[in-house]
Amino acid sequence: MPPYRDVEEFNDRAPRYDGGWRGRLHHEISDRTAALAVSTAAAPHRVLDVGCGTGYLLRTLAGRYPMAEQLSGIDAAPQMVAVAEGSAEDRRLTFSLGVAEHLDYADDTFDLVVSTTSFDHWTDQQAGLHECARVLTPGGHLVLVDQFSWWLTPTLFTSRRAKARTRPRAERLLRRAGFGSLQWHRLHAVIINAVTARTPP
Repeated sequence: MPPYRDVEEFNDRAPRYDGGWRGRLHHEISDRTAALAVSTAAAPHRVLDVGCGTGYLLRTLAGRYPMAEQLSGIDAAPQMVAVAEGSAEDRRLTFSLGVAEHLDYADDTFDLVVSTTSFDHWTDQQAGLHECARVLTPGGHLVLVDQFSWWLTPTLFTSRRAKARTRPRAERLLRRAGFGSLQWHRLHAVIINAVTARTPP
């Protein structure tokens, strides 16, 4: 497994991740992500959440997609996966340990891939996006949500110099991974933004 930043911290926070003000913020962003996903992909058969955390977003999508056959989530933090599994009452939901750079699924498996506020933690964002494109069906959709803003430009010269924290940087990585039809959406405050994209038909 690639070295992910703060995995131990997320392990420690997992039992109480959905509580307090952080939990409310996480749920609000996830609810808005779910609404965007539904408007982007109306009826996917198979959905993957990369960096699923406690599974809140995927459980929300299960309610929004009653005809979906499979809703899978992966996370790099074992305790997050354990909490997600413990909260999964829908048989279509599955959770497993994994990272974006090595998705343990066959080519063309999913119609929709979502990722909410985990992209900044991927060790190799380009490799992760290539993997997302690989497991998506032709014409499949990606909904990627994280901190993208020119306000974050100063961080690109310090601790986040290798990350895509601005729209132009993210767009370059997405296009290199083979994605097209890029559209940006503001989800929360100034810096939490979403980009939707598609694989070639």
